[in-house]
Amino acid sequence: MFTVEVRDHIMIAHSFRGEVFGPAQALHGATFVIDAAFIADTVDDNGIVIDIGRAHDALKAVLKPLNYRNLDDVPEFKGKNTTTEFLTRHIYDQLAKAARASEFGRPGRELKAIRVSIEESHVARASYEAPLW
Repeated sequence: MFTVEVRDHIMIAHSFRGEVFGPAQALHGATFVIDAAFIADTVDDNGIVIDIGRAHDALKAVLKPLNYRNLDDVPEFKGKNTTTEFLTRHIYDQLAKAARASEFGRPGRELKAIRVSIEESHVARASYEAPLW
């Protein structure tokens, strides 16, 4: 398997509902480092998995509406705990749409999976990985 990975970051605020979250139930901020990995069985005729520049642009576009936002105020997240795990799936879903639409310089059917990882600190990270098809 071949993997190409791009990285960006966002700064957000949010709060959680539920006793399990302890002090994180209060509004707090975070800086997340996000890695998006694009996975294929083979490289294409150009010797690439995908165009790295297009992948990075797509990741930036997905993150832009979240950056410097209080996620509690984002309408599509209303009633949800915007945990690191939740955000990995949200970002995956957006990138998967672009991949399936062949927006990365390669037919989408030639890509196997995408993995999104979010590092929330130097000691904790979460990931979501799923096949595209």
